[in-house]
Amino acid sequence: MGITLAIDTSSYALGVAVIKDGQVAGEVITHIKKNHSLRLMPAVHTLLHELTIEPNQLTKLVVNVGPGSYTGVRIGVTTAKTLAWTLGIPLAGVSSLEVLAQQGRFFDGLISPIIDARRGQVYTSLYRTVNDEAHQEQEEQLVQLSDWLDELVLGKQRVLFTGADVELHRDLIKEKLGGLACFPPYTMQLARPAELAQLGEQREPVEDVHSFVPNYLQLAEAEAKWQEAQGKRGSLND
Repeated sequence: MGITLAIDTSSYALGVAVIKDGQVAGEVITHIKKNHSLRLMPAVHTLLHELTIEPNQLTKLVVNVGPGSYTGVRIGVTTAKTLAWTLGIPLAGVSSLEVLAQQGRFFDGLISPIIDARRGQVYTSLYRTVNDEAHQEQEEQLVQLSDWLDELVLGKQRVLFTGADVELHRDLIKEKLGGLACFPPYTMQLARPAELAQLGEQREPVEDVHSFVPNYLQLAEAEAKWQEAQGKRGSLND
């Protein structure tokens, strides 16, 4: 069936996993504030070495395309693109929110994966379990968390909030939704790279590795300010 390598650097958590012939062969997850650009390839090398797998034995690459940390997502996608092109193997991308939603695939209710975007904003979407699989019901969005919670409470349904960043907003979530808000145990808060690999195995590979780009849902703050400055400069020259 092949050997799939999955890479996730979309948050503080760094994840690498290998699925071989439909089984999880190995998985590495850390959750520390250290530079992914320095740690990713050593993590990949160590895992492949432990599994006695050579890079040229890989048959597919899967990467988390965001949304999430601008720098983290860029590092993961750039590394995956380079490996896929160098090894001549297909590459597939999967949403970080979809991976987080898998934590609730056996939950009887709605699932709202949460990634903090600062200033009270979050990246989120809405999923519901169908036949033990999390299916998306609303598009991914960048939204003020308070507005998102006001919308959810109107549905009067239990909602499971998934992702490590949920802890940053637990008090507000409980205040807004009360008993409708549910949370997984801390041992299930981090996205599993093996889930990323499994989802990626089901996806068609990208047609052109070189044109493959992350899904930021918004520009990085520095880039947004630069574009705003360029727009103002252009208007002054008109």
